[in-house]
Amino acid sequence: MIAEIVLPLALDGAYSYRVPEGMTLKPGQTVSVPLGTRETFGLVWALDEAGSGENLKTIRSVSNLPPLPEKLMQFIGRVSAYTLAPLGLVAKMAMRDPEAEAHEAPKFGLRLTGNEPRRLTPTRARLLAAANGGLAHRKRDLAEAAACSTGVIDALVDEGVFEVVPLPAVSRAAVLDFSSRGPKLNIDQLTAASHLRQAVQNNGFAPILLEGVTGSGKTEVYFEAVASAIERGQQALILLPEISLTPEFVARFEARFGGAPGLWHSGISPTRRDRLWHAVAENEAKVVVGARSALFLPFAGLGLIVVDEEHEAAFKQDDTVRYHARDMAVLRAQTEGCPVILSSATPSIETRVNAAQGRYRHLQLEARATGQVMPDISVIDLTRDAPARGSYLSPKLIALASETLARGEQVMFFLNRRGYAPLTLCRSCGHRWQCPNCDAWLVEHRFRRALICHHCGHTERRPTQCVACGAEESLTACGPGVERIAEEVAQAFPEHSRIVLSSDFPGGTERLKRELEAVAKGEFRIIIGTQLIAKGHNFPLLTLAAVVDADIGLVSSDPRASERAFQLLTQVTGRSGRGERPGCGVLQSFQPRHPVIAALLSGDHHAFYAAEIASRDAAGLPPFGRLASVLISAKERSAAENHSRLLAEAGYRLLTEQGENRITILGPAEPPLALLRGKHRMRLILKAPRAVSLQAFIRALLTRAGNPKGGARVDVDMDPQSFL
Repeated sequence: MIAEIVLPLALDGAYSYRVPEGMTLKPGQTVSVPLGTRETFGLVWALDEAGSGENLKTIRSVSNLPPLPEKLMQFIGRVSAYTLAPLGLVAKMAMRDPEAEAHEAPKFGLRLTGNEPRRLTPTRARLLAAANGGLAHRKRDLAEAAACSTGVIDALVDEGVFEVVPLPAVSRAAVLDFSSRGPKLNIDQLTAASHLRQAVQNNGFAPILLEGVTGSGKTEVYFEAVASAIERGQQALILLPEISLTPEFVARFEARFGGAPGLWHSGISPTRRDRLWHAVAENEAKVVVGARSALFLPFAGLGLIVVDEEHEAAFKQDDTVRYHARDMAVLRAQTEGCPVILSSATPSIETRVNAAQGRYRHLQLEARATGQVMPDISVIDLTRDAPARGSYLSPKLIALASETLARGEQVMFFLNRRGYAPLTLCRSCGHRWQCPNCDAWLVEHRFRRALICHHCGHTERRPTQCVACGAEESLTACGPGVERIAEEVAQAFPEHSRIVLSSDFPGGTERLKRELEAVAKGEFRIIIGTQLIAKGHNFPLLTLAAVVDADIGLVSSDPRASERAFQLLTQVTGRSGRGERPGCGVLQSFQPRHPVIAALLSGDHHAFYAAEIASRDAAGLPPFGRLASVLISAKERSAAENHSRLLAEAGYRLLTEQGENRITILGPAEPPLALLRGKHRMRLILKAPRAVSLQAFIRALLTRAGNPKGGARVDVDMDPQSFL
């Protein structure tokens, strides 16, 4: 018998190996195979019982890992075919390395034996009282309960008062209660929840857009669908775009279901990841909340997928395997035959058009769950009410914030720019600090006293004199970052407590969880933050959400620029007025008549989306057409340029030979970031109607152009979301 083995490498096919006599295999199993002079693991993709395999290398062993389900194997193949990513790299996201699994060491506890201590002191008496009951306890817990050192416990172990016993294994998944224990739903929520529960019970593929204004209780609504899946013995996957949303979400989940979901993201330790992977494969973990990579977990009985904040660009992975988790979630749900819920207050145009064309069911929540009115949005025209020189908060905004704080309410200042200033230059000679690895300025982070590249991570100490002309005290920070706004806020409101929230601050999710809880409790009167605070959070005392620079993102060559700006500003202002008091949102702008600003002020979201959709349709852009990016990168600029020209010439020849006039090739040209992480880059953009298979044309194009030379690399991005 011959086995086709997919290796976790950048290979687009499977390698053939001979199955030794007596070995039983089936697709989805993980095996150990020789590869050159080393041994590696691979995935059994297919079996050929008619083959002899006489001249093939032999499979060494079969892993004890649970085999990947057949539907997950189908999904891996479909992702590879759609994204044009090598099959081995896609399969790698679903596989576990048997040798690298983090095996948990057995844990031991202490239990009373019934023997009396030779000498009974007050401390020992507290220990005996804490350990009473016949149960085993961890040494650390006993020491905390008795307020003593572990040395006292060790002495009692030596005397035979305590015995060391193995502790039971930690449960891999919490037991969840699907019965209703959450907040009472209003009529609109109950209606939407009923439709979602019915979709789960129908047990078939059903894409559903759940659209609701900020604060409408979308999470509580789709929790009802999750409960229905649990009740049926099925599993549910909830995708979140940001790790920062996880702590608050988990708290809401525990309040509803009486236990925590399984968590899957980059901040989880290898041991916990391995534990959850097995719990998912064995249908023990019923609900997983995770980042986009959770799509590749081996669910034994997946009955529901939820994509929360489905419009978020963070769902797009832009390295190695380039895929959009929202689209692949729909593909996985189709493969599994289960519903997929796309939830958002500001749905992407792609999702909105699919709903309008009847591909997706559309459920809407048009009012806040608490009955509160939506925040009143206003704009401060910076051409008329300009801040003082060197400042970024207008007098009008400072006055509004003062009135809000005087009422005992919270104020949020939002700026979607990390650091202190985006550019540092010398006033004497004009020298600008630029990253040596990227076509980007170094951002000053004053809290860290460093200049940092946000693309590659290059870091330099902030100098005291210019490296070009030697002038001292000549460096100036240009433009505001969130740290600079925090500095200005501290000067304007020195008597009020404040906190800065940004993704580049140390401490990880645990620190962020504590800080967000403190904000929700009202411990900080002023919140200054980046996109981290723009979505998913509930601050009951927040009544003023101020956008310091609403013009960021309005002017761009990206066809989605206006849509993304509208979504972000809607989410930011939607943080306001979610408690008992009404709220407002204020936008500082030099372009108060821009269509995005005008749509926010008027509240006519439908007109804005209609105009954007018509513009996309006229230009043949997604979702009415298809785009693909072919990116060529190399250490030497000439190598990238040469292969990009070869690709373009091969493309034009193919179009002529095929008589194809529906595909447009744009480029090659340098993208805005022509140098990134030390690599020179050239790019081709391919544009075609939806009816054309761009994947087939690109495969033929890559074959015709041949393998790149000079260390050049080619990356294909179907449906690109970033054009930098």
